[in-house]
Formats: sequence, structure tokens, C-alpha cells
Amino acid sequence: MSAEQFAHLSPAARRVQEVLTAGGFHCEVVELPTSTRTASEAARAVGCALGQIVKSLVFRGRESGRPILVEASGANRVDERRLGELVGEPIERADADFVKERTGFAIGGVPPVGHREPLETFIDEDLLHYERIWAAAGTPSALFALTPAELQAMTGGRVAAIKQQS
Repeated sequence: MSAEQFAHLSPAARRVQEVLTAGGFHCEVVELPTSTRTASEAARAVGCALGQIVKSLVFRGRESGRPILVEASGANRVDERRLGELVGEPIERADADFVKERTGFAIGGVPPVGHREPLETFIDEDLLHYERIWAAAGTPSALFALTPAELQAMTGGRVAAIKQQS
């Protein structure tokens, strides 16, 4: 695919598509006329189960201030205490300014790739139960389909049990 083939995408979605293509991934970013900002909206928009939506959540190390990316199943909440144990320090949810500054994307459109800096990444093990999953692609209305194996390959993420138990 050439850059002209991505011209129909908004700048942020185009950036994600270019990163995917450069990485050898055959995923296609699509921009929808409806919001996909929340996991529920995204699942409705593409007609899949809530658990198939990849929520890209950014946390911040309380001591180090470093960004940590969690790729969580849309059906799950992250166990922040467990994540802190995996990271080796207490963590907290990052605010919108921190997310934008460190990833280059606004909350609701943070993709698994294309960030301003490398992010330590954790992948919710529940995503591995699906053949096909959907991730944000830079805007609150852009998504792309991928496999769990592709998510692991593109992020270098560590698969972990990070969902909050009910």
C-alpha cells in the first residue's frame, strides 16, 4: 500500500495505518461514522462481543512517572494492585494530558502502536481466547481488526492475568 491509499484517513488514523504497514501487519484501519470511544460503542459499531474490544489504557508509575500501557479486554476492569506488582511499583490511572503527551493520542483513540515513545505493555490474557479482536486506531471513531498473536507481535507486550476479580 502506498501513502496515497491512506489519504482518506484522518491524520492520526493514517499514522497508525502507516506504522502497521511498515511493521508488516496486514491490518486495515477503518474510520466509522459513529463513536468507538468506549468498548461498548466499539463492539456495537463492528458487531462483536464486548470482550473482543482491546481497551488501550495508560497507567503511570507513582514513583518513576513512567507510562505503562495495558491492552485489556473490553469486558474486563484492570486490577491495579496486580498491575503494580507486575510493574514493580504502585501505579495510578494516567490523566488525559499525560496520555496525550506520552502516546501522542487522546483517550478514546489510543492504539496499541505508533506512540511517541516505547511503552512497557501488558496484554490481558482474556484477549487470547478470541480469534479476532478490535483495537483503536488513533481517533474515537477508528479501529482495526487483528489477532491476539498480532497484538503480541506489534507491541512486544507481556501476557498477564490482570483482570479485576468480581
